[in-house]
Amino acid sequence: MTRRPQARAALRVGDRVRIDGRLHTVVGLSGTTVRLADEVGTASLVLFSHLLTSEGFELVEQHHGPPRMPPFALLDMVPKQEAERAADWERHVTEVEFGRPVDAAPDARPLPEYDPATRTLQEREAAKAVELIALGWKASPITVRRMRKRYREQGLWGLVDHRRTRLSSPTGRTDELVVSAVAEVLAAQVQESTGTRSRLRRRVEALLAERHGPGTVSMPSKSTFYRLVEAMSEGTHAFGEATSRRSQARRPQGAFTPSAACRPGEMVQIDTTPLDVLVVLEDGVTSRPELTIAVDLATRTICAAALRPAGTKAVDAALLLAKMLVPEPMRPGWADALAMSSTLVPHTRLLDVDARLELAAAKPVIVPETIGIDHGKVFVSDTFISACRSLGVSVQPSRPATPTDKGVVERTFSSINTLFCQHVAGYTGPNVTRRGTQVEAVWTLAELDDLLQEWIVACWQQRPHDGLRSPFLPGRAMSPNDAYALLVARTGYLPMPLSGEDYLELLPVVWRSVNDYGIRIDHRTYNCAELNPLRRRPSGVDDKGGLWEVHYDPYDLSQVWVRDTRTGRWITAPWTHRHLVTAPFADFTWRRARELLALRGRDDTDQATVADAVERLLTRAEAGPDRRVAARTRAALEPARPVPALPPAPPDEPDVEDENVMQNAPSNVIPFGIFDAFTDGNRL
Repeated sequence: MTRRPQARAALRVGDRVRIDGRLHTVVGLSGTTVRLADEVGTASLVLFSHLLTSEGFELVEQHHGPPRMPPFALLDMVPKQEAERAADWERHVTEVEFGRPVDAAPDARPLPEYDPATRTLQEREAAKAVELIALGWKASPITVRRMRKRYREQGLWGLVDHRRTRLSSPTGRTDELVVSAVAEVLAAQVQESTGTRSRLRRRVEALLAERHGPGTVSMPSKSTFYRLVEAMSEGTHAFGEATSRRSQARRPQGAFTPSAACRPGEMVQIDTTPLDVLVVLEDGVTSRPELTIAVDLATRTICAAALRPAGTKAVDAALLLAKMLVPEPMRPGWADALAMSSTLVPHTRLLDVDARLELAAAKPVIVPETIGIDHGKVFVSDTFISACRSLGVSVQPSRPATPTDKGVVERTFSSINTLFCQHVAGYTGPNVTRRGTQVEAVWTLAELDDLLQEWIVACWQQRPHDGLRSPFLPGRAMSPNDAYALLVARTGYLPMPLSGEDYLELLPVVWRSVNDYGIRIDHRTYNCAELNPLRRRPSGVDDKGGLWEVHYDPYDLSQVWVRDTRTGRWITAPWTHRHLVTAPFADFTWRRARELLALRGRDDTDQATVADAVERLLTRAEAGPDRRVAARTRAALEPARPVPALPPAPPDEPDVEDENVMQNAPSNVIPFGIFDAFTDGNRL
């Protein structure tokens, strides 16, 4: 067995050596000359080579330098009594070592029994042991020597009784086999429904019996087992909400590596989530809408936000992308302070690039370079990917079931709930356990969208964020607009907003023929005089059978845009019955109106009738509190299968939605009463 080589010793000032049977202390080194002082203080100069070859030379004790700096943070956790005792030991040890206590006056002289000039170290240690015994301490010269050595190596921390500072194990003295079994069972029930600790105990017992045999591993008592489970399951929601437990389990095991961006648009994260507010949809039904937002990583700017009914489509994400690339216009009723010209955003320089910024709101236009998405079918669809590809935007998918990959947009959703949603009438709370007893929808989808867009400009874009700080001013939090202005000045970023024609390119497309009556899309007719040269003529696109390319906005069906392949320009064709509807309407509004007419036996292909129904739907949705009553009435009166007609309403209380239908309803209708079990039971 080979011996490990030992480190060579080095002679330093303060070391004690023995020469000719006498102890000397090294008090100086100069080249190869060593200055020594014996126990009585007599100095001598010796060559280093002569010292090493002297008869009886021995390195008795090495001086390890001054005491180490004590760990003050650890000393704060020491009980007061132990800290005072360690301080007393420090005074005694320093008096033995240097002749004077650590807190002695500079001009104080050492006591005779501790004077290094007249007493050896062993004599001083023995004298200190006698003093400590007189004070009632259990001490000996060996104890004093041990404490002196610990003080040299660790400072004041070495004088503490570490039996009082020893950290306890979270699992205590429980058998390691039981601890590993509990950890395995806790990990196995992450995807299961939440159970109790008694179920966990039974599964642990079964697992131990299966692996080691029945009765081989003894289980701790129930109270001890429950304390063990409490310590091991802390922060995992093992006995809490299942959704929180699964989300916690999906977090990466290693340290988080946050995404970083140095310029606007370098990384934009996009996602969709249900909004915790009830709204009235265009068909009168109340529901929670879905919010889709795009957040710039460098400035925390909400580049675009869109509220849609539940079931966001791929075209919605593509339209959101188009909305990011055009300026946000000032809307009627907005304060002048919300204009871009009133902020630190370099409005004048950007105005030379796009004249539309003259009337833009205080939200910068950010052209994304890379968009981070999850694996939702909306964002991985061909529609969205093609839209990004056409704009030269890279798409970066996150890892499956890893929301931390796009933590900025996830945290933004939480901020919107706390800063905006909880202050809106109709707020539902994050779950049913936090929902009020009388939560009703007050705002329509369009009204809530207007409020959200104004809140983004007025609050979010101008509110300081703790995550936005300049390295030159770390003590000051910046707003998204401030961060945008700073990064534009530092990186030279110059956005190129999307033009109107480019915006139309991102809209959904259908292929239709242009007839004498115009263009027909889902029983809606669009016509204008500019379509005259295109009527009954092929477009020249052979792959589409000569049909014409028509783009439409699914959330505003009042007009479509036709590409004239001969000139390359766009033709705007309005809906022929647009005058019957005073507000923009969506595709699902049109389809709902047709369903209501078909349900009552009317012709759902008659555009005038459907347009009238759409107008009544929108009028009812804007009628304030009465729209909730109308929605509940419609839901209660709507039959499960088609019937010819419904009973007419009383003359003084006409139903707005069913007015046309009730005009032709039969008069001899005997309504059935409501079944009352108590009344019918009393008749028996």
